[in-house]
Amino acid sequence: MRVDLFDFELPEANIALRPPVPRDAGRLLVVRPGEPLADRTVRDLAGLLRAGDALVFNDTRVIPARLTGIRHRAGSPGLRMEAMLHLREAPDRWRAFARPGKRLAVDDRVSFGRHGSSEPCELGGLDATIARKGEGGEIVLRFDLAGPALDEAIARIGDLPLPPYIAGKRATDAQDATDYQTVYAREPGAVAAPTAGLHFSEALLAEIDAAGITRHTVTLHVGAGTFLPVKAEDTDDHRMHAEIGILDGETAQALNAVRARGGRVVAVGTTALRLLETAADEAGRLHPFSGPTEIFITPGTRIRAVDALMTNFHLPRSTLFMLVSAFSGLETMRAAYAHAIASGYRFYSYGDSSLLFPARPD
Repeated sequence: MRVDLFDFELPEANIALRPPVPRDAGRLLVVRPGEPLADRTVRDLAGLLRAGDALVFNDTRVIPARLTGIRHRAGSPGLRMEAMLHLREAPDRWRAFARPGKRLAVDDRVSFGRHGSSEPCELGGLDATIARKGEGGEIVLRFDLAGPALDEAIARIGDLPLPPYIAGKRATDAQDATDYQTVYAREPGAVAAPTAGLHFSEALLAEIDAAGITRHTVTLHVGAGTFLPVKAEDTDDHRMHAEIGILDGETAQALNAVRARGGRVVAVGTTALRLLETAADEAGRLHPFSGPTEIFITPGTRIRAVDALMTNFHLPRSTLFMLVSAFSGLETMRAAYAHAIASGYRFYSYGDSSLLFPARPD
């Protein structure tokens, strides 16, 4: 499909730079294809679902994946650079998007955190070698540390990777360390938050439990590729970046049982939906899954395992707007976004949310 079909104009005033307070105070646009749009609030969620439904949350935890440092090369002056980690390849290796990527080469050495000081990496920073270079500024970093020692170093020197549409307008601060994590975040590894989940408070989770709606967790470590624009003119030419996901056997079995009893599987966020669809067979039955997924969901993709989707409002021409258009229909979502913009809904990671139901089959 033509990528320009997924374009729309978004006023800057609609871009949220801070989340709602409290978490569950955000607005919620309910989208049922073929029915009028409904303006609700996130706190209404339990009443919009029914007993026997299942909410599926992504329990990944955001790590401080933005690293700044100095590139060292014999016969060349030091070069200040930034690396956004996005996929771990081995105990000592991460894929990253680097800036300025064109000025880096394989075998360059990089000192992160110390900016060229002579302190040993265990004390002051972290050293790495560029092991591989790809397209679009992507590199593979082979660190001098590995495993938990590398994790600790990244946690010490890295910065929280707020999306560029926020970070470009204000500095990251201490409040973001809380705001940009879900209350149920457990498994470290994401470089972007599963933002639909940011709306959930402990009070809202208690209401969901009391309503007879079950809660289940999967893990998909969201990569920085989620921020990348689609530069191709046709969706067939766009390449998704891999993300690591886990759906265990017990959870798969429990969700299959929910649907067998007539309940609905409700994905909290596009990341949860992408993992469930990766793990589903043609009949929509879920199976255990562990590994990378590069699934790209666009209109025409059959959604097999998810009956409703809670998700924030996404960027124009993004793979995520393509996904919601596949779920509820392109014209339905264009109308929903036009309503949201005109009604003052707040967009993107810290913005308001929506509850989407699938398009009816023709």
